[in-house]
Amino acid sequence: MKSFTYTIQDELGIHARPAGMLAKAAAAYKSVVSIDNGTKKADAKRLMAIMSMGVKKGHTVTVTVEGEDEEAAAAAMEEFFKTNL
Repeated sequence: MKSFTYTIQDELGIHARPAGMLAKAAAAYKSVVSIDNGTKKADAKRLMAIMSMGVKKGHTVTVTVEGEDEEAAAAAMEEFFKTNL
């Protein structure tokens, strides 16, 4: 299992466009990718689950990746967060 924390920098937080991009990026891997904001946990492959978390700018999330391709998936997710959120 791999995990990392990230503080959201996007002015609008995790809104529709980046949430859709995140779900698509996570779906490319076999591993289970989950996002935890301290109060809610969501499957990163499910757009509505991500949106329901209500993550805003300045919130810190923990992303956990577990599965057969977790190394590549965790690296890709961390890069995605740094680039898009």
